[in-house]
Amino acid sequence: MRARAKTGLRWTWAALFAVGCVLVAAYAFAYLRYRPINPDDPFMVKFAIGGLAVPMHFFGAALALLLVPLQASARIRQRWPTLHRIGGGLSVGGILAGAIGGLAMATQAHRGWTTGVPFTLLALTWLTVTGLGVRYAMQRDFAAHRRWMLRCMALTSSAITLRIILFTGTSPLQLPFDAVYITAAWACWPVNLALCEAWLRWPRRQTRRPLHAYA
Repeated sequence: MRARAKTGLRWTWAALFAVGCVLVAAYAFAYLRYRPINPDDPFMVKFAIGGLAVPMHFFGAALALLLVPLQASARIRQRWPTLHRIGGGLSVGGILAGAIGGLAMATQAHRGWTTGVPFTLLALTWLTVTGLGVRYAMQRDFAAHRRWMLRCMALTSSAITLRIILFTGTSPLQLPFDAVYITAAWACWPVNLALCEAWLRWPRRQTRRPLHAYA
């Protein structure tokens, strides 16, 4: 009975996470299709003059986020490895575009260096972690590849955490937007990485059999 409850909880969490990925990615894609310019909105003004960096970041990051549930699925990885590889290639391309665009956007971030620094660190960490994941895949060290790509997915999904913090801080808590935005910029990706590391190092996981290599 307890095992069934745990399985149900895992499926519920996975479903909620997948919905979050799809919703945030859909928002980014919709923004690319229709970008209203409100002169009273500092974000819209900076996005309007951001040049190619804005669509690069939104499209690349949204594509990578949309593919996270697919790439995280062990069933797809085991039954349809070709689909997993194709999704991986698209994800890496999206991350490359999203991170480069994010680096450029960070120089003009809202509230200056207080948010520009954490967004720059996020982009650089995102690129580094993804590069390590690709490197281990090319070396056919698939256990290490999977661990690094899980960290990559945690960084990719920081877009969800960012919006959760923004919503919680500005709606239920009614805190000043700028203070919440700065907090979200500094917290969204370290929190995700910390949770990912905790999951990877969870004692019960250490007693399970090692991750199997897959082609």
